[in-house]
Amino acid sequence: MKLLRVGPAGAERPALLDQDGVVRDLSGLVPDIDGALLADADALARVAAADTAALPALDASLRIGPPLARIGKIVCIGLNYHDHAAETGAQAPAEPVVFMKAPDTVVGPDDTVLVPRGSTKTDWEVELAVVIGRELRYAASHEEALAAVAGYAVAHDVSEREFQIERGGQWDKGKNCETFNPLGPWLVTADEVPDPQALSLRLWVNGTLRQDGSTRDQIFPVAEVVRYLSHFMTLYPGDVINTGTPAGVALGQPEPRPYLRAGDTVELTIDGLGRQRQVLASA
Repeated sequence: MKLLRVGPAGAERPALLDQDGVVRDLSGLVPDIDGALLADADALARVAAADTAALPALDASLRIGPPLARIGKIVCIGLNYHDHAAETGAQAPAEPVVFMKAPDTVVGPDDTVLVPRGSTKTDWEVELAVVIGRELRYAASHEEALAAVAGYAVAHDVSEREFQIERGGQWDKGKNCETFNPLGPWLVTADEVPDPQALSLRLWVNGTLRQDGSTRDQIFPVAEVVRYLSHFMTLYPGDVINTGTPAGVALGQPEPRPYLRAGDTVELTIDGLGRQRQVLASA
C-alpha cells in the first residue's frame, strides 16, 4: 500500500494512493497514519482489504503532508555509502555513525525548506527512510530486524555543513534546523519493497542531476542498521530511520561548492517511493 496524508499542515487526513493514481480518503476507516496504526495488524488488514473504488476520492491538488503523524524519534546514519564516504575524504566506518534529528524537522515532501539565518553551507541529501512498525529491542538477526519494518519513504536529510562540522560539538546543530527533514510523499508498506538494497536514489538541484546512487552501495544495509540500533535503543512503532546518502552532495564538490540558496529548487526520488520537490526560502 501507498499511504499518505493530505490537507493543510496540522490538519492532514489519512489517505491511500490507489492503483490508478487516485488519492482515496481513509478517514472513515482509521483516525490517522501513525505508530498506533502501524502496530495494529487488524487495522492495517482492514485498510488493505478495503474496496478502494468505494472510498471517497480526494482533490489531487490538496497539499501532501508527511505520510506519518506523531513520529517518535528520527535516528540517522551518517557516512553509510561507500561513494559518499570517499567523496568527503572519510574512512568507511567500522560501525554505523549514529545521530538524531528532532521530529519537528519533518515537513511535507513539497513544502518550503528554509535556509537558516547566517547559513552559507546548506546542503542536500536524498535518503531512504525506514519506518518502524513493531517494538524492537536486541534483535538477534537481520530477519527479526526486517520483520519490525512497516515500510519505507523518501527523506531529504537537509544539512548545514558549517553548523554541523565547523561550529564545535556534535552534528546536531547542522541537522535540526527548521524544515530540515521533508518526508514522503508516501509511506510504502514493506510488502511492496521486496529488496530495500535494490533502490535507485536521485536528486536534482535547479534541474542538474547531483546525486545518482543505489542502496546496494550502503556500507551497512537496512537490516543491519535496524538490528544494530536495536542494541542501543528500543525502536517503537512510528520511529523513523534515515539510512544515509550516496555521493553527490555539495560538501563533496570542488570549490566553490554549490551550496543551496533561497530560490533554489531541489527534486528527489527513490524507485517506487515517489518524488519530492522543494523551493528554498530564507528563514
